[in-house]
Amino acid sequence: MAAGPPRLMAAGGGRQAGNRRWAMATAATGDRPRRRERPGMGGPGRGGGGERAGRGLGRCLPFINRHPDGCPGSPAAVTRLRPRGARLGTAHSGIPWRIFRSYSSASTKEKANRNGTCERSELLEVLKARAKQLQGSSVPEVTVSKVELAALDNDKYQEAVVPGPKEKQPVPRARGDGLARSNTWAKDLQKEMCSQQLKMKQELPSAASLALEGQAKVEVKAETRPTAKIMKSPKIPKTKAATAWNQSSGSPHSKPRVVGVKEAAELKRPQRMPKDKSNQQVLQQTIQSNLECFLFLQQAEEAERYLLLCHSSPAKRKVLDTGAFNIVMRIWARKGCLNRLDRLFSILEAAGLQPNLDSYAVALECMGRNQSPPKAILRYLQKLNNSGFHVDELFQKCLFEEDEKEMVLWAIRTVQPNYQLPPPPSPKICKSSLLQDFYSRETMASYPKLHFSAKELQERFQQQLEMELKNTITIESVEAAKPLTPQAIKARELLGTLRSQWHNAILQALQNSKRSMARPKRLSKYSVLYPYLCLLPDEDYVDIMLQILNDLSPQGESLAVLARELGSKVYDRYIIQRKLRSGQLDKVQKIYENYIQLLANDSQPKQYMPREYWEKLVAEAGFGPSLNLKTCSWPCVLLMRLGMHMLELLVKAVKVPRNILNRRLESKPIPVLYHVYSFYSNWQVGLIRPHPIFSQLVSNAAETTLTFNSSAMPMLCPPVPWTSPSFGAFVLNDTKLMRFMDETTHHQLLLEQSPLVNLHPVLDALNQLGNCAWKINQPVLDIIISIFNDKGDEKLDIPPPLSEAPKPPTPSSNSSTWSKSFKHEVFLCKKKTAEMHSLRMDALYKLSIANYVRDKVFWFPHNMDFRGRTYPCPPYFNHLGNDVTRAILLFAEGRPLGPRGLDWLKIHLINLTGLKKKNALQERLEYANEIMEDILDSADRPLTGRKWWMDTDEPWQALACCMEIAKASRSPDPAAYISHFPVHQDGSCNGLQHYAALGRDLSGAASVNLVPCGLPQDVYSAVAQQVEEFRKKDAERGLKIAQVLQGFISRKVVKQTVMTVVYGVTRYGGRLQIEKRLKEIDEFPEEYLWEASHYLVKQVFNSIKEMFSATRDIQNWLTESAKLIAQSGRTVEWVTPLGLPIIQPYYRSRSTVLNCGMQRLSVKNSNSSQKPDTVKQKNAFPPNFIHSLDSTHMMLTALHCLRKGLTFVSVHDCYWTHALTVDVMNQVCRQQFVALHSEKILQDLSEFMLEKYCSSSSSSTEPIAHWQKRLMEQLSNVPRTGEFNLKQVMDSTYFFS
Repeated sequence: MAAGPPRLMAAGGGRQAGNRRWAMATAATGDRPRRRERPGMGGPGRGGGGERAGRGLGRCLPFINRHPDGCPGSPAAVTRLRPRGARLGTAHSGIPWRIFRSYSSASTKEKANRNGTCERSELLEVLKARAKQLQGSSVPEVTVSKVELAALDNDKYQEAVVPGPKEKQPVPRARGDGLARSNTWAKDLQKEMCSQQLKMKQELPSAASLALEGQAKVEVKAETRPTAKIMKSPKIPKTKAATAWNQSSGSPHSKPRVVGVKEAAELKRPQRMPKDKSNQQVLQQTIQSNLECFLFLQQAEEAERYLLLCHSSPAKRKVLDTGAFNIVMRIWARKGCLNRLDRLFSILEAAGLQPNLDSYAVALECMGRNQSPPKAILRYLQKLNNSGFHVDELFQKCLFEEDEKEMVLWAIRTVQPNYQLPPPPSPKICKSSLLQDFYSRETMASYPKLHFSAKELQERFQQQLEMELKNTITIESVEAAKPLTPQAIKARELLGTLRSQWHNAILQALQNSKRSMARPKRLSKYSVLYPYLCLLPDEDYVDIMLQILNDLSPQGESLAVLARELGSKVYDRYIIQRKLRSGQLDKVQKIYENYIQLLANDSQPKQYMPREYWEKLVAEAGFGPSLNLKTCSWPCVLLMRLGMHMLELLVKAVKVPRNILNRRLESKPIPVLYHVYSFYSNWQVGLIRPHPIFSQLVSNAAETTLTFNSSAMPMLCPPVPWTSPSFGAFVLNDTKLMRFMDETTHHQLLLEQSPLVNLHPVLDALNQLGNCAWKINQPVLDIIISIFNDKGDEKLDIPPPLSEAPKPPTPSSNSSTWSKSFKHEVFLCKKKTAEMHSLRMDALYKLSIANYVRDKVFWFPHNMDFRGRTYPCPPYFNHLGNDVTRAILLFAEGRPLGPRGLDWLKIHLINLTGLKKKNALQERLEYANEIMEDILDSADRPLTGRKWWMDTDEPWQALACCMEIAKASRSPDPAAYISHFPVHQDGSCNGLQHYAALGRDLSGAASVNLVPCGLPQDVYSAVAQQVEEFRKKDAERGLKIAQVLQGFISRKVVKQTVMTVVYGVTRYGGRLQIEKRLKEIDEFPEEYLWEASHYLVKQVFNSIKEMFSATRDIQNWLTESAKLIAQSGRTVEWVTPLGLPIIQPYYRSRSTVLNCGMQRLSVKNSNSSQKPDTVKQKNAFPPNFIHSLDSTHMMLTALHCLRKGLTFVSVHDCYWTHALTVDVMNQVCRQQFVALHSEKILQDLSEFMLEKYCSSSSSSTEPIAHWQKRLMEQLSNVPRTGEFNLKQVMDSTYFFS
């Protein structure tokens, strides 16, 4: 799961970054700003780090409007929600929305002339996109915006779709009193429904089943085409349709909108299932989640009643599977009720479903628990055999909780007394040709030890376990503590008293809400949530809600984000409770106690990988629960509804006396939280904002503590090794092996279906990265904190506090209305302030966590995105961070420098300065020796000396390196100096390196340092030089813009675009990148920005095409293949050379309206049941495929460095190790690159895709479809390769340097 958010209580107001699952997506799916949300991060480039700034709502709120009636929590019409908040690098998965468009800085005159200079093709593309936006945002006065099926229980657990811009939206013609007549008809129908509901309520006595039966009655409607004509006939079957008219909350004068009209044709076919599979997927997921709730609560009667209710519904029966029956049977099995289990078996078979291994395991467990007679046991064993299963498979394939395995064995031994458990399967060895030697027992070395005893590691494990059991951890902020004034003391006392009162008020409101839901004869709108409010102790729900309250910033937060966060927090704690109840924690503790023998320095060396040793210990443990238990993820709709309910309780329960800060006012209790709306452009955002009184109290109290989820912190012990896609990393916190977007389940299914042996290399590589121990560089941290508390320094990437933010301009007194330019100035000022706040909070989180672990050794467990790129799980503080974060990290293990270590430190320092990029390594070393005086001065007097380090590309890492060089050079024997400092070796435009190797492109290989050369080749300078040649020719022909650009084309201007071309950047995105670089040149005339950037991006693309011909051929082949695959209705899949299955998660999104209490939420869903998004599938395939290759190269390097005893970590294509082992790592890195590209990568990809997408049954007589022929031709036409000899890479000094 995602790491939890930090909590800041300081003068500036609370702030957090949100408890969301991470969603790593491609960095290359296109770069045109769009209104609709994109899956994942979206930006082109090199995949983000683990950084995310806090919520900064103020940046996007030009103004805030209260609801027309002035009350918080008022119902609202359908609203589109767009969040705010800066995102740096990666995205935590919440609802991945963006607010800001890209603004062009071109002058008014220049903008007016754009159409004359823009190429027709690009102009057409822009116009089409704009037309789509306008079409999607325009709303007729009366439009059918929602189609919703009214369920008998009125639980509102329904979704409806706002038709997309491509769908026709017929407008009902209101003739005469047509609106009034239809409204009357709707009221009559509602009365009839109420009578039906009363009858139903009398027949459903159980509170929990009553709650969820209503949920089961709902068929989620994701796409319906309502008729334009309003039906007049009242003779409509009851409970089939409902019509409701309501007012849009966007304006008190809005015209009425139809929000529910059932199509007549639909009413005549009540049995019909929706065509869209996403409805069925959500429904199936909801049913399974509900049943697992009953299992956790041990409510057997309610679970069975709910299951039978689903079974009686034709729509629900189609999504019921054997797994749903198994869940209910497990509840009865735990109670030993064999007769009820027999009945469910009969219903299961009557429904046309076949019992599976889990079904028979549950039956045998039940018989073992109630000590059934042998005759009954034999009957089920005979059924098991008749179904084609073997008894041994029960113990080889089934997952057990608590003592279930023992009960099954007891039942079997009742009839077969001599039965013995099957021996553990012999470990399978990975057959990958790239790792045959690696997994060979003959060449396997002992696993390297840590510098800790077994006792020390056990103590660290207990500390980690305690932190995870508490769910959260509160630490001191590094912000300078303000003097504790009498006002602050009084404010803290007041807050303490109020929080105690709020705790009691929320607890009372929660209990009242649950009592209301639990009344058998009363069905409230949220009663479907009743079981979910019983999963945890009431105190846990109150704690979660109070966390949200304490974290809320004065600017407020999006309602949808808060709701999602609340629901996710409940789910996270529920998963931990399941692990505790199942006995999984006890088993993990026992196994970890033995596992540390592999790592402890006072134990015998062992020739096992961490994964292998853990699997061995699990096999030896025998009985007890399975460790990789599978749980159903709660659907997004459910998380949002649960969160909305908790948010409503919070808003209604938490009050503060109006006169708490001003005794002259009336002592009337007022709400602490308000539901308000903000408008950005034409988007309406529902917000929860704190009352200014509360914000002032928090400010006065000046509290300086931060609260994080335990999963946001580095681990205090070595991570649990990854052994499967569902087990590894943290001790208790649920973590996915592969990050993916919400509602996208294909990744997890692919991983689970893949033979586990194929995943061994990936799991072992992740374990190797996670087992690297770290510590803090305390001297550098202290300097950074001192600058942070002294107004920061933007030049050094230390964000200043808000007190340094620009002040908004004041309007002139003689102006009655704000001018357009004045409004823009105000907007930019607010935007800058919000950005400063977000960056400040981001730095605060990182520095505070670093300060908390300053005296500790810690670890970063790793997982990966869907392309195989690896990331640390803790999101805020890790080595993928910025210059500041990297500078304060050191390896916990030290190594002597050796004969060349000091030289490598000096070369690394010069690399960090960016001063000698075009010089040979020896020249860089000589330059470092020349400036030793500046280096030593920087180390000794960083803030008072000559400050040479401040003028470098990476100042903080440069300072840290200066200090390390100073210590080493002053030691008696520099070669014996123990260094903990990481030295980096960075790939030279790594994406293009992979392309050049794939295509054996001789000229391209030389440009990116695959060919040995005395000096490093700089592809960016080469492209800039080529562009300059093109410019000169155009200038001679009299082209005005080419003449204007004279002297302005440099390496810096083209670098970002060249770097990201390989990652799929389009001309549109490239133009924006170049425009940004040109804006940084003060002398460049502003009026030519747009025209110049448009001209340059065209020339950059032409240059790359000329220099990397084979690269463009491969990129075009990949793009066209993906286009044809997506057009056939399939998603693009492939398998990496290491055996990792990959699927691109880009699907057409769909708006879903959730009818919640305070307002309706319009959420865009994009999941694997939708059709693939052809454009994103096509554009993203080339960069994603290259990303999967660079991750494969990194993993191969990590594994072979392990074999040679190296410490190794990576930041994608930047590899880190000790100075002593740089030469060895360089050799391994080159060997593995050559080995990887010696494989038939493109040929294997072609064969895999032909088999997957074009193979047909040999007995099939149907002709091959036209699209299939085209795809076969395309996939078979693998690009030809050039003459480059790969083995030259072995001798290339600057391949990685």
